[in-house]
Amino acid sequence: MHRDLLIRIILIFGLLLMLAGTLDPLEGSVVIVAGLVFVVVGAYLDHGNYRVLLYTSLALAAAGTAAIFILSAYGGVGGATGRSMWWAMICVPYPVGWLLGLVFGAKTLIHAFRHPVGPPYAA
Repeated sequence: MHRDLLIRIILIFGLLLMLAGTLDPLEGSVVIVAGLVFVVVGAYLDHGNYRVLLYTSLALAAAGTAAIFILSAYGGVGGATGRSMWWAMICVPYPVGWLLGLVFGAKTLIHAFRHPVGPPYAA
């Protein structure tokens, strides 16, 4: 398979996973992180300019997702839990990572369409 086509497919699949995960942001967080992994792999193969930002967005989203599941395991925040709603702030890296991944993943996809990686017919 042509390398440019493979990169585009990986990027599109990752971005679609990230968008599908937003239908249910809590349980979809795992889908969003999986989509970010695909976007990061596509950006790595593309040698794009936004790789470091995408690596950062994956780390943020993974850390925020872990925080969400840990807080959920301990009963959540607010109400009768005895934890202030401010504890939810440790989950902020998740939406920040998702937004960074979506924006710079789309920019990487645009770059992949405008600037092919190698010759059109690789031997």
